[in-house]
Amino acid sequence: MSELTGKVLAVQANFYRVKLDREFSIELLDEFGQKYQHHVSELLCTRRARLKKIGQQICVGDIVIIEEPDWQGGRGAVSEVLPRQNLIDRPTVANVDRILLIFALAEPTLDPYQLSRFLVKAESANVEVLLCLNKRDLVDDQTWQVWRDRLNSWGYDPIAISTYTQDGIENLAQHLQTGVTVAAGMSGVGKSSLINLLVPNLQVRVGEVSQKMGHGKHTTRHVELFTLPTGGYLADTPGFMQPNLVVTPQDLAHYFPEARQRLALGVPCHFHNCLHRRDEPDCVVRGDWERYELYLDYLEEAIAYQQRLKNTANADAVTKVKDTSSGKHQQEPRLLKKRYRRESRRSEHQNPDLDRDFEEQGNENHHKTSRSKPNQKNL
Repeated sequence: MSELTGKVLAVQANFYRVKLDREFSIELLDEFGQKYQHHVSELLCTRRARLKKIGQQICVGDIVIIEEPDWQGGRGAVSEVLPRQNLIDRPTVANVDRILLIFALAEPTLDPYQLSRFLVKAESANVEVLLCLNKRDLVDDQTWQVWRDRLNSWGYDPIAISTYTQDGIENLAQHLQTGVTVAAGMSGVGKSSLINLLVPNLQVRVGEVSQKMGHGKHTTRHVELFTLPTGGYLADTPGFMQPNLVVTPQDLAHYFPEARQRLALGVPCHFHNCLHRRDEPDCVVRGDWERYELYLDYLEEAIAYQQRLKNTANADAVTKVKDTSSGKHQQEPRLLKKRYRRESRRSEHQNPDLDRDFEEQGNENHHKTSRSKPNQKNL
């Protein structure tokens, strides 16, 4: 029988909701003894203890192997996590095909600095980045055209939508028909409202924009994959105000489409390790493009991040690779010798240093005993 595999849709406490690669039809008996067909497409699974011991994390989007399925109870156990195509953090989702960045043209006001930070974070995942601007109904045509031209100069072709009038929703859905798409962005930009339109009958809780703070309130609390009617999966993620830029200085320029275009012209910088600062000689990236100042700000963050990595010691390996009876390689927990294992008695007796210690200790005890005995002549 072939292995039972599926995709993790949600992680809830110590349980994993897994959608199977295909639907299974199982013949069961009802309370009256009558046969009926029970269709199963999802299982609620636990994690094998071996995976927990080796520290194997199971994330939303993972492709997993399931053992011992209980078709009637809808349960199973995850025994293995297949190799990932990629893994993004904040939110943690595996095997992502694209990131859908959702921002609002108004309420809250579109901030170029915040938008650039999200774009660089998304580009660092090395997947397709799709930019969507919501609340098109709140701005006039001129404002929209100004933003569109500006973002085109950054290297992006934004999609304008309105979750209120539902304009542009069908156009956006056509870009999400395959693979796994992660929806991300600031709070209050309309992510949950958009997902309610893309996935009918879902009813994700939505919130309003805080009048006092000027930005949205958090409504999404966890990550979950939803199946789109047109195909593909969409992950709703908790909104946050400012993502962390976990990038290296050498890679940062590649996360700006404007810089990538300059590097692709075929004329390299004077130095192969050029960081494209103002004082770098013969740098092809340095120039008058709009986000160059932001690049320099992010570069200082990247340098500080790299320095923190150098000051952090690498943890010792806690796993080992073991061959199974079927010829596969799987990770097993590596036991610490001093903590979990003791040497055999034969090894202890064959240790000459240990024998010498026992002999010296025996002689010392013999002398102590002789000195402690009373003198027979004095009795």
